[in-house]
Amino acid sequence: MTTIERPASAETESAWREAGRAWEHAATDWAFLFEPYARDAVETVFDLAGVGPGTELLDVACGSGLAVSRAERLGATTSGIDAAEGLIEIAERRAPQSELMAGDMFALPWADDSFDVVTSFNGIWGGCDDAVAEMARVLRPGGLAAITFWGRSSELDLRDFFIVLGTAEAQVGEELMDLAQIGRPGVAEAMFDAAGLDVVTRGTTAARFEFPDDDIAWRALRSPGVAAPSLAAVGEDELRSRVLDAVAPFRAGDGSYVLQNELTHLITRLPG
Repeated sequence: MTTIERPASAETESAWREAGRAWEHAATDWAFLFEPYARDAVETVFDLAGVGPGTELLDVACGSGLAVSRAERLGATTSGIDAAEGLIEIAERRAPQSELMAGDMFALPWADDSFDVVTSFNGIWGGCDDAVAEMARVLRPGGLAAITFWGRSSELDLRDFFIVLGTAEAQVGEELMDLAQIGRPGVAEAMFDAAGLDVVTRGTTAARFEFPDDDIAWRALRSPGVAAPSLAAVGEDELRSRVLDAVAPFRAGDGSYVLQNELTHLITRLPG
């Protein structure tokens, strides 16, 4: 796979490295306690996209390698990029045959027309139009670009958890509101249309979280990058109390938790 130099301004590089530090603040907990929520979505998207031997695939915002490791096992030639070096280190252990690197999804270091399939599992949010354009640039004509994002708020047991993060730190709240715009009808389709990609299909999968007790629930829910600024703002003990209160309705009598959520997937094609 041909990589290229994509010089970035100091401001741009600082932004993605700052995001990476947030997303690796609890990298191991994220990888093993939180990221598995996307497993069903990965399986569904790869099945719809026909990922298998001969597929050259890039996963954008690849996290700790859940998707690239699955694509690798399916026989695809796989690459991935994420801002968090700590997550890339875990991904390299999970997907040792993949080309993985820490970097900026808004300036992908691959040449035009490099991949058959480009995916991003909850890595493309509202305001990421330039990242979608980069996905289209590295995609071969006729290739598929696919993303997932959180579905309807009425089908999101994590809704109050996100509200807690937003109220704990004002900037997080503003960013979450902006980023969540992709869940509004037609927003994701418009982003991909602007990048020259045609919608193939849109659907949903379930994203289920199961935690045996309060301690594991807290370790999982504090691990996303969006939690890091809220932790810094109010402290570990205060945020733990607020978060566990938010998910208390999903706590069973034995102390375990089950949270059901809806993930939307959008699959598009580059004409060719």
